[in-house]
Amino acid sequence: MAAVLAVLACLLGALVVGAGSAAAAPGDPEPSGPPASRPVTDAPALGLLPLTTAGTPCDADVDACVDLSEQRAWLTDGAGNVTYGPVGALGGTRKYPTPTGTFSVDYKDADHVSNLYDAEMPNSVFFAPAVAFHRGSLSERSHGCIHLGRSASQKFFSELSSGDTVQVVP
Repeated sequence: MAAVLAVLACLLGALVVGAGSAAAAPGDPEPSGPPASRPVTDAPALGLLPLTTAGTPCDADVDACVDLSEQRAWLTDGAGNVTYGPVGALGGTRKYPTPTGTFSVDYKDADHVSNLYDAEMPNSVFFAPAVAFHRGSLSERSHGCIHLGRSASQKFFSELSSGDTVQVVP
């Protein structure tokens, strides 16, 4: 992945540097005076984000990342940087899998009790229908939610807000 990013960076650099060095089309008048030049520092900012958040499998623009196969989760700044994690994170069973994809935080409930499973779900951060990050066992799988340890569930609950982006990868 690092090699791909390096190649992309070189290509973008060549495009920016080469943008002012195109030859004049036949029949175009010769420019008068010395060629215009400017320092590279004056080049326009491209405003590109990294493709992924370093050290995670998730896109750079998400606020929370979950890797189901590695059983890990992170909080990020939405600009490609990890702000918390990795922490242990355990998803659902084969019968009740955790959905994968990109979601938005819907709502939070500090003292949620599931009416489907009659289970306490402290520090719930709901990001998909009936699916949330919450404090739970890191050895017993859920019915689709993401179990986090006590301190991690508190951190995810305090840091994530309605509308924040969550990405769950297989």
